[in-house]
Amino acid sequence: MEQQKLIPHLFRTEFRKITAVLTRFLGIEHLELAEDLVSETFVLALETWPHHGIPDNPSAWLYTVAKNKAKNQLKRQQLFQGKIRPDLMNESDLSQEPELDLSPKNITDSQLQMLFAICHPVISVESQIGLALRTLCGFGIDEIAIAFLSSKETINKRLFRAREKLRQEKVAIEIPGAMAIQERLASVLTTLYLLFSEGYYSESQDSVLRKDFCLEAMRLTYSLIEYAPTNQPQVNALMALMCFQASRFEARINEKGEMLLYHEQDESQWDEALIARGAYFLKQAAQGNALSKYHLEAQIAYWHTIKKDSPEKWQQILQLYNHLLVLEYSPIIALNRTYVLAKVKGNAVAILEAEKLKLENNHFYYTLLGELYLAIDPLKAKIHLERALAIAKTQTDKQIIQKKIDQLKA
Repeated sequence: MEQQKLIPHLFRTEFRKITAVLTRFLGIEHLELAEDLVSETFVLALETWPHHGIPDNPSAWLYTVAKNKAKNQLKRQQLFQGKIRPDLMNESDLSQEPELDLSPKNITDSQLQMLFAICHPVISVESQIGLALRTLCGFGIDEIAIAFLSSKETINKRLFRAREKLRQEKVAIEIPGAMAIQERLASVLTTLYLLFSEGYYSESQDSVLRKDFCLEAMRLTYSLIEYAPTNQPQVNALMALMCFQASRFEARINEKGEMLLYHEQDESQWDEALIARGAYFLKQAAQGNALSKYHLEAQIAYWHTIKKDSPEKWQQILQLYNHLLVLEYSPIIALNRTYVLAKVKGNAVAILEAEKLKLENNHFYYTLLGELYLAIDPLKAKIHLERALAIAKTQTDKQIIQKKIDQLKA
């Protein structure tokens, strides 16, 4: 990978991991300091690599530099404490070299422990998820603002207050006890769900698919499954959902790098091994009596991996959407349901349901109406598609909508 792309790539993949390890090493009261040290490490890479060349192992270089910065910081703190309160210092304190474990297991453990620490009930759920997305998932402020339908200023203030509260409360970086796990698991799963979703479809980046986000979400979710107290049905359901969605990665993009919609995909490119793995986790999720939104979304995703297009398939998906809307209503889920409704009851019925939603700032709303009107009223279809084009945020979406308008004109 050329140098121009390497450092941004490493920032996306390694920043969150190094930050988690350093914060665990220094304590959560030094969360901002850990982020600063890692940022300084990447700045140093930007300054030195162009002149001295890319190291043989760039990731190892970043970890080593960040580790040394953290150890030097700790020594400075010890020296300061020794000058202020020498009675609290032992001679061995300054002579001992502080250890920092950078093994793959400790990196994963640190991320999970940080995730549970950040999802502490002393801060609001919105702050928990926002801080986790920023610190552990590498999201930019813009990306978090989009996820919460909020402004950058609001998000920055929220994150600052959250860090301060965690520092004041001296929250421990550890996997909590069984009762606390139950309190925090919902926020942890929401964070991982949003991380995967941002990779699967990004409104904040002109990128069709950000696999690194998706794979990181899958890795962290699987690590929850490997830890007995968090190996719970809803965790397995989320893992199943991710597997089913990831199974169609290769089919979602054509040779030009353009996104393909579901009905345009080459089914032979679907990953059968990932589909089978998703089915395994879905079966594991069936244990117990709890039904989460992840169970229902995973079942919807499973039916989308059935290659045969049949009335039964779409009827099953429609029923699952009906259950999902009762469990957790969302206008976007309702909009997705209308596409399935058209498959089962026809476009005219689906149009009536879609228009009730009045999602006038959502380009998916107008794109779907454009699709539904194609065979009924081409003029209305064109009006809706042009409106969708005007408010679409990413270049990828604009290309898809323009292609539909061109086909309609032809």
